[in-house]
Order: sequence, then structure tokens, then C-alpha cells
Amino acid sequence: MNQTPPTAPDEGIQVVGARENNLRNVSLVIPKNRITVFVGVSGSGKSSLVFDTVAVEAQRQLNATFPWNIRHDLPKFERPHVDAVTKITTPVVVDQRPLGGNARSTVGTVTDVYTVMRVLFANHGNDGLGQTWLYSFNDPKGMCPECEGLGRARRPNPELMIDRSRSVAEGAILVPGHTVGSTSWQFYARYERIDAEKRIADYTEEELHTLLYGSGGTVEITYPNGNVLALRYEGLVDSFVRRHLKRDSAGMSKAARDAAAEFFTEGRCPTCDGARLNQKALATRIGGRNIADWSQMQVSDLIEVVAALQEQLDTPLVTTIRETLEQIASIGLGYLTLDRSTSSLSGGEGQRLKLVNHLGSELTGLTYIFDEPSVGLHPRDVSQLNELIRALRDKGNTVLVVEHDPDVMAVADHIVEIGPRAGVHGGTVVFEGCHAELREADTLTGQGLRRIGGLKETSRPFSRTLPVRDATVHNLKNVSTEIPVGVLTAVTGVAGAGKSSLIAHAFRGLYPKAVFVDQSSIPRSSRSTPASYLKLMDPIRKLFAKASGEDAGLFSFNSKGACEECEGRGVLITEVAYMDPVTTHCESCQGRRFKESVLRHRVRGANIAEVLEMSAEEAAGFFPSGPLRTRVGALTETGIGYLGLGQSLATLSGGERQRLKLADRLSGTGTVYILDEPTTGLHLSDIDMLLGLLNRIVDRGNTVVVIEHDLAVVSQADWVIDLGPEGGNTGGEVVFTGTPAELLHAPHSHTAEHLRLLLGRPLPTA
Repeated sequence: MNQTPPTAPDEGIQVVGARENNLRNVSLVIPKNRITVFVGVSGSGKSSLVFDTVAVEAQRQLNATFPWNIRHDLPKFERPHVDAVTKITTPVVVDQRPLGGNARSTVGTVTDVYTVMRVLFANHGNDGLGQTWLYSFNDPKGMCPECEGLGRARRPNPELMIDRSRSVAEGAILVPGHTVGSTSWQFYARYERIDAEKRIADYTEEELHTLLYGSGGTVEITYPNGNVLALRYEGLVDSFVRRHLKRDSAGMSKAARDAAAEFFTEGRCPTCDGARLNQKALATRIGGRNIADWSQMQVSDLIEVVAALQEQLDTPLVTTIRETLEQIASIGLGYLTLDRSTSSLSGGEGQRLKLVNHLGSELTGLTYIFDEPSVGLHPRDVSQLNELIRALRDKGNTVLVVEHDPDVMAVADHIVEIGPRAGVHGGTVVFEGCHAELREADTLTGQGLRRIGGLKETSRPFSRTLPVRDATVHNLKNVSTEIPVGVLTAVTGVAGAGKSSLIAHAFRGLYPKAVFVDQSSIPRSSRSTPASYLKLMDPIRKLFAKASGEDAGLFSFNSKGACEECEGRGVLITEVAYMDPVTTHCESCQGRRFKESVLRHRVRGANIAEVLEMSAEEAAGFFPSGPLRTRVGALTETGIGYLGLGQSLATLSGGERQRLKLADRLSGTGTVYILDEPTTGLHLSDIDMLLGLLNRIVDRGNTVVVIEHDLAVVSQADWVIDLGPEGGNTGGEVVFTGTPAELLHAPHSHTAEHLRLLLGRPLPTA
């Protein structure tokens, strides 16, 4: 354990009177040049303190140092609800917000390694073009002219355009605008080389080609006004491409474009075969490979190629490329390729990738702020993450980490626990000290660290399975396996092993009716609430409308019932050019969003604002039965019963939003549920709640499949499918299938190794 003494109190970051969201006048000193990990149950106030208070105030004060003309283009940060935050340093916020970007943003471009590769190929490749932009798929001079640098091309699919079981006269043409009798339909029905009465299935190859791609000759078309016009014939596919892929489609309505999209399929560009570049750029090679070959290689494999090149070519360019690639591999992302779109990365992958640009930085005295950097990491990879966090500290930086993973807590110099519980039951500092002291503390985190989970010794039996055969999605190597019906199955493996490829893609493709609860974000606008997300607002409004005889729209703060002063927001937001925004409480409605006339109407003694101010637990008593009671009960069942029905989703933590999604999908029996890392954002004490919930879902007759790294969940599953052995092209295989008890005996599984370490059980000898 790190024994570095903490910073003297007067040298740390001073937070005085923090009241953001649920924080209760929190004051504390955060040591500088140390690693401080903030812990506590989901929704306790960790993010409110670290991100919404310290990070926002640091960014706001930093922006204030720039000239007015520069500040105008910078993000605006409203002053947080805090008396003071002092002695802060320049912040670097590395959060879980997706890297996003469009299809042109890749792992290579976002880490800048592709930029260095372009310079290398321009100056040291055979037939090098000398200019770096000629190797850029984002520049017209370098991009493939067919796909314009996207690597993928949209192609019309003739099979979607026609119904082979019918004739043209019977409406075989399915493209919009070609209904029987229309002018567009006449174009084909009256063409002399097309038999309009003959089934398309009976056409000869030549006749089908004429219908789809033919040209030449004219067709007389009769318009609704009686005019007759002779037009030159054009095949159905060629006409469709001209109208929907060429420039004259720019004026089409969105509805027309969406309708046309149904007749396209997307695939690798046939001209560049997905390489994105034109043939001139692809002709430049180093060691027999062009720049696209490098981009399509797994990072861990490309490191070996660059290392071999380094022995032959002595240039700082090769050294820089190798160092960047090794940094990507060091954060557990060696299985990625540089041409991977950033929009396809998970939140955890994106957060770790953001680290790459900071690892090589020589700047010191910064404050790095991380939001659960262990998300998506197998226990095997967390030790690598810890080394990176230590490296940032050792360069002379302050590191703040919001985290639930016990292994990350162990690397901390200082730990702050916010609690004692979540929402209105949290918001205070309940512990400050080192890791050893936390293990002895009487807090939920301390209790969780002392508890060693057990192993499910008796798994539920099953008699039926849902098979997956010869799956080849992404890196899967003809994987065949069985998902047991009526039990809890955990799908495990290191990052990039193929878990999501197998379950979220291959399995879901075979069983599309499965309920999938993924990690995609949910709306976070100030007008979105748990009630609106769970579709409770309509029945609540109807309840008040029935009792009052008024229109249901009167009971909406987004419609007729909205306070006219704040337009139903509950707050007034003042934004002035060059100034940070200021949010104030609406005095007219007292923050309740509704007109006073709306609040006169009551149901069971409460007006609509009072109902929305109720927590889910309170609302369960207000709605004693029926669909509303069931939906509200789902919030309590998923452990977020403390949330207010009308609470803004913008105030929810990541773990709370994940469980809100789960609450939305809980219903029915005989259903297959797929959950992608449901422990994301959950505290150690919440794992038992989650396991209880999953077991109740199974006990109702459902099948539950979780893609999960958390060993507490894996150890309590009925069945385990472990993928690997590593990530990327060294993964994609089933390493183990069986019960958790049987997993302990698996000799070549990283999951088994760490499960044995957790339980203190050595690998049994033969």
C-alpha cells in the first residue's frame, strides 16, 4: 500500500459549503499531488462533489482567465452551489461521456497517431507522395472518390425494390411513387421490352436486367392532366440511384429520404475495400504494407510491426508511433484497430482512450478527474489502470477518482466516502482516511470491503437451451454455444474477448424478442424525469383530468399547465454574452413548474406538483394498485425508490440512470433479458440488491443473461460462459462453460484465476 503522507491541510484544495444537488453543506480539504478516491453508494453525492462542484468551478475559473473574445467560444459553466472552492489547479476532466464524433473520427485520429503515420508514409514510404494530406481520408485529395473516405458505401438493393411473386401490372415495384397507375409505374408497365403481365420470378436474366438496369428507347407517359410525353427509358435501379444518391436528392424531404433508405444496404466500399483512401495513397508502402494495412491491424500486432521497423529506420516518427501504440495497449485497449470508429466505443473504452493524449504530456501541477475509469475492465486489467493513475500522480499532478472498484480504492493515498446512503439519505462526508482505515470503518464501503462473497454451490437446473451456432461477428471464431433457459447466465472475459459480439450481436440477432438493457445514455434534459421516462405522466394526467373534469393537457408543465414565468422549467436561466449562465428559482411558481390554477385540483388530497415531488417509495402508497403502482414499484425494486417522480434526470448518477433503464424493462414472464454490465455505477452494497433482483426475475420464469466483469455477480450465476483467452484477434473463443463451482477448476481462464484469488482458493492439482 502507498505510504506517502498526505498534503498538509493548508496546501490542499479547499471546498467550503458545497450544496450542489443532494450535498448537505459539505466542506473538506482534498490533498494535492495525491490520488484521492471518492466512494459511496450510487446517488450518494460523489459526482455532485467531484464533477458538479470541484470540476465545474475549476473549469469556470480557468475560462475566466481568457480574454473576452476567446471566452465567447468556450463552454459556459454556471457557478456551482458552494461557498468557495480555493487552491484549485488546472483541471483535466476524463469522464464517461462518449467520444462521439462522426464516422470520420477513429481511434487513430482521436489519439493523433494516424497524423504521425501520415507523415511517416509521406516521407519514408516507397512512392511516397511527400504531402501528408494526401494520406488523409478526410481530405478530398486523399479520400476514396467512391465512398468519400468513409470506407463504406450505400448500394441500392434490387431484391428490396421488387416483389418477384407479382407482375409489374400487379404492383411488383415496391419503390415509393410506383403504385399501379401512377406516372412512374407507367414508365415500366408501358415499356415495349417489358412484359407487364408476367411474374418477375418468370423473367429471363435479360428481361430482369432490362427492368433494373436497361436503357435506350422511349416510353409514352400519360399525365393526370391528359398530357402525353415521350421519355427516355431508364432502369429502375439506375433511376433510383440518380434520384436518391446524386445531387438532385438534396432537396428531398426527410420523410422521402427515410423512405428511400429502406432500399439501400451498406457495406464495404468496393473501390477501396474499406481502406477509405484513393489508390494513389494506397500504393505507398513501408515494409510491404500501406497505411490502411496499418490502420486495420490490431494495436498489439501493429506494435510488433513498428518495433521491427524501428530497427531499420532511425527516425523520431517511428518512436512516437510506437510509444503511442504502447500507451493504448497499456490501458487495456490493445485489441482495438486504429480505423475503429470512435462512435462504436463503449463509455469505458472512450474514457481510457482519452488518457492516451495525457500519458505523454510533460505538464505538471494539473488536477486529473476520472469517473469510474474501471468501467468495462476485467479484474486482470485493473492493475494496468492503477499503474497509469500512479504515473500521473508521480509526475506532480493531483488525481481525483470517483470509483466503486475495490482494487482502484487500494491504490489511493486518501479516500473520501460520501453517504451514508443515496439521494435525500446521502450528501454528507462519512469517512476520510487511508485504505487500511476504510477497511475498518463502519460505513457501507468499509463493510463491503470486509465482506468476501460466497460461491453458488447449487445452480438452478435447466432442460432447454437457446443455441448459437458458428458465430463470426467481429472477432468471434465460429463460436457455438448454448444459453440455458430459465437460469441466470454470466458471460465473462477480458475486454475485447468477444462478449458483446456473442450476446449483443449474434445471440440477439437470433432471438430479436429478447429485452436488451444496454449502457446507452438516456435523456438528461431538465424536462425529463423518472415519471416521463417510465411513461407515468400520461396516466397521472388522466387521473387528474378525470377527477377535475379538465383537459389532461392542463396537468402538463410542458403544455397548458406550465407556469408562464418559467415556461414549466421551475427555474429562470439568464444567459448574457461572454458571461456564465445564472439559474435562479422561479418565484412565481416556487419551482413547482405549474400555474397556480392547476394546483387547485387535487386527487386523494394531493395536487399534481405534490405527486411529482413524491419519492417512488411515497408514491407506492399513493397509487395502491393498478399499472401506476406496478411501474412505481419497479423503481423501488431496482433500489432507486428514493428518487422523486419529478426529479430532473440531469441530476441522476450513472448507476441511477442504469437502474432506471432496468426498471423500465421489468415486466412479463417467459422473457429473455440481456443486461450489459448491470453493475456499472453500483456500490459494493448494491450488488446484493442487484443479485436479488436478477434472481427474482429468473424465479418468475424468465431467462437472464448478463455480460459482466464483477466477480460477485459471476460467482452467484447459475451458468458461466467465459470468452478469451485474450482480447481482439487473440480472443473470440469459448474458454469455459459450466457452473461457477466448475469455473474454479479452469486452468486457462483469467476469470477463473481472479475468482480463485477473490475466494482464496488455489487451483486444485490434478
